[in-house]
Amino acid sequence: MREESRGRVVVVSADVGAGHDTAAAELARRLCERGFLVDRVNLLETLPRPVRWAFREAYRGILRWLPWGYEALFTVTSRSRRSVTVIRVLLWPVRRRMRRRIPPDTRAVVTTYPFANQLLGPLRERRRLGVPVITYVTDFVVHPTWVSPGVDVYCALRHAELRPVTHPVTVEEVQPLVPAAFTTTPRVGRREARARFGLPRHERLALIVAGAWGAGDVETTVAEVAATGCVRPVVVCGRNEALRERLSQAHEHVLGWVDDMPTLMRAVDVVVENAGGLTCQEALASGVPVVTYRPIAGHGRANAAVLARSGLTRWVPSARHLRPAFDTLAALDGDPPAGAGDGERTAGGDWASSTDPAQLVARAASAAPVVGALPAGRVRTLVTSIGDFVGDATAVLIAVAQSATLTRTGRR
Repeated sequence: MREESRGRVVVVSADVGAGHDTAAAELARRLCERGFLVDRVNLLETLPRPVRWAFREAYRGILRWLPWGYEALFTVTSRSRRSVTVIRVLLWPVRRRMRRRIPPDTRAVVTTYPFANQLLGPLRERRRLGVPVITYVTDFVVHPTWVSPGVDVYCALRHAELRPVTHPVTVEEVQPLVPAAFTTTPRVGRREARARFGLPRHERLALIVAGAWGAGDVETTVAEVAATGCVRPVVVCGRNEALRERLSQAHEHVLGWVDDMPTLMRAVDVVVENAGGLTCQEALASGVPVVTYRPIAGHGRANAAVLARSGLTRWVPSARHLRPAFDTLAALDGDPPAGAGDGERTAGGDWASSTDPAQLVARAASAAPVVGALPAGRVRTLVTSIGDFVGDATAVLIAVAQSATLTRTGRR
């Protein structure tokens, strides 16, 4: 029986890729089941429209055209306090817009995107936000860009590693925010799952994923996995239609955006991924073996290292190591006939004893007073409005310049 409303929770994410938003959607679903009203907020929507577009495209562009630049940026922000402070300062002009997105009856604010902490944490620290700020870290590395004074609790997965920070933080070990379909006993056997996606019944299949944007050396990965001769690649290109068209010319099983990932994972023998993000968590929760290969720069390589050290995945360093890795996994699995392999896998065993992040948020929200975002006085409102205008104008110029630079670089 559904409880009466227990209050409102605001969940702040960002549509940069799909992992942050998907985690936010799953958290919102779980909180609604517990009787809370949930508002979803996209951090990028607090930015002026040109800045929002330029930020997203600049990020996509640097991942595609300048991966070494993203690696350098990730390293610098890992080691320098000033770099994170710069992010905080650049976001500060839009704080008033963010506060307007937090209703007065809010009992807790939850983030699934690191930059949101650099905006909400200072509001909480300065008592302009009177309810707990909780963050769910979507990576296996709690990078300094996630960490901000004022954030009450960081929800991290088991084995996640915290990079050095300058102030004490509270970290709670939680389960991954993946839908229950990945962690419960599947209703569809492998034979039926393969039939749904038109996949061969009697071959070993490797599912190759690269996030919503199809980022990284996907085409090279597919070619090298196929060259092993021991598995057939099944590729998910996300929303990257250009990548899908190119791969479809040489490979048979190439998919775009897939809504039913639990069934697709039920159909394959191994997942090959390059970022250690949400899809990796879904595969691990499903009990599917995971190989990390050609990880993307920055958080991809950092996640790969943590996952390999913890024994959750196998990080394959080069093409000549792919077949031995697949053969080892086949031997460990007993190499069951793919067409008849309807036996159950152990789903999500590594996180079974961890706390449901929705339960943690529910406890914090139930204990919090109804304060929400506190109103500003008239003088402060005027100053903030001027700051919004100046900050927006500056951000537009910077973002457009960055986008133009990346575009020129990509064309060379």
